Amino acid sequence: MMSPCNADGMGNIRKEELYQASAVLKIPVQRVKILDHPDFQDGFGKVWNCELLASIIDEEIRSHTIDLIITFDNYGVSGHCNHRDVNLGTRKLLHETAERDIEAWELISNNILRKYSGPVDICLSLVYATMYQNGELHCLLNERPNRSYNAMAQHRSQWIWFRKLFVVFSSYTYVNTLKKIN
Repeated sequence: MMSPCNADGMGNIRKEELYQASAVLKIPVQRVKILDHPDFQDGFGKVWNCELLASIIDEEIRSHTIDLIITFDNYGVSGHCNHRDVNLGTRKLLHETAERDIEAWELISNNILRKYSGPVDICLSLVYATMYQNGELHCLLNERPNRSYNAMAQHRSQWIWFRKLFVVFSSYTYVNTLKKIN
């Protein structure tokens, strides 16, 4: 994670919540890294330096021998500026290191109707993916949406009524479509 999500001064609480959510998803704690960089503070209107992002992502790739990146697309699912910046930083890195063999995919942001269509979007996503026969689009179906709900519930500082509804009705709980970044 590029930021401890300290927009409301709750960074330490949100870090702990991420670790708890990761445990629900059976992600070992040593595989979770939260960057607490002064230039990457969470919040709308806080633009992140794409060159610095690219450099930090590159450092992680090299130190962990990573050959696959999954990131947000240029809308960032919710339009959050920091999500969009991560996409830009990743793209900058890919452009600068084109000779290296790094595969990158971005999570496609759905329009408002699809975003809140819940499991109905599984069919729409699969139809959309069949239009890309060249393997540049993949649908990831979530076989355990309850686990996703339980993981999100670990973020108690943000777990208010409309977020609960979002997780239940969000298509992202049920299916995620990734597009290859060329």
